Amino acid sequence: MALDQIDIDENEKNMSFFDHIDELRAHIIRALIAVVLCSVLAFIFKSFFIDVVLFGPKSKDFITYKIMCSISKSACVEDFTFKIINTDVTGQFIMHLMIAFVTGLILAFPYVIYEFWKFFKPALKESERKKTTGIIFTSSLLFLMGVLFGYFILTPISMYFMASYNISDEINNTWTIQSYISFITMLTVATGIIFELPLVMYFLAKLGIINSAFLKKYRRYAVLAILVVAAIVTPPDVGSQVLVCIPLLILYEVGIVITKRVEKKAGI
Repeated sequence: MALDQIDIDENEKNMSFFDHIDELRAHIIRALIAVVLCSVLAFIFKSFFIDVVLFGPKSKDFITYKIMCSISKSACVEDFTFKIINTDVTGQFIMHLMIAFVTGLILAFPYVIYEFWKFFKPALKESERKKTTGIIFTSSLLFLMGVLFGYFILTPISMYFMASYNISDEINNTWTIQSYISFITMLTVATGIIFELPLVMYFLAKLGIINSAFLKKYRRYAVLAILVVAAIVTPPDVGSQVLVCIPLLILYEVGIVITKRVEKKAGI
């Protein structure tokens, strides 16, 4: 190791509590700047992020509906029977800001993870640093997979179900822009966070909090918890809940395999 690197490590070890707080604040500020810059980008290109991305699942020409129709003609989607309205004076502007922020958060997620990794990096040994560099890629990939799953699978299917559900011909579906955006956000961002489950299980295993035997023993309770989570993040239709449960169950099993590998490397 180079002398200058040794000096840096020694300085990091001698940092006081308040020095660490200042360092953390610097990383958080840089992460927030990245989110703000991506949010500004999303705010400027609103025609793409709102008309194409946000309102994409509202159209029967959305790619998911086309694939469903190509698989089975009975699964073809008809025109949607709902309209989106704004009921507040500042509603559209506030929603524009919210859409830009959520989009910026999604786009900047890999860099945000990178900044937090840089903060914890000095506390790691050289061998641990090399092993954890892949966490940035893994966490970003899992989050992106969750967001794409929520956007292309959960959102269109759930939206079509809710728009088609009709208890009386006297009732017309008119959704507020706030309700529509909350619906999309819940199914995409929340799913992206939930897909981080294997990574969470990895860290818990590294800390010795959980092990593969524990995960296997309480698998039935995990299934119950997954059902509860699916019921919370999805509309009240069985199809959407099943679609959430399947990947979560797979991720849980993947987490068990990862935990076994952690135990094997630790010689447990």
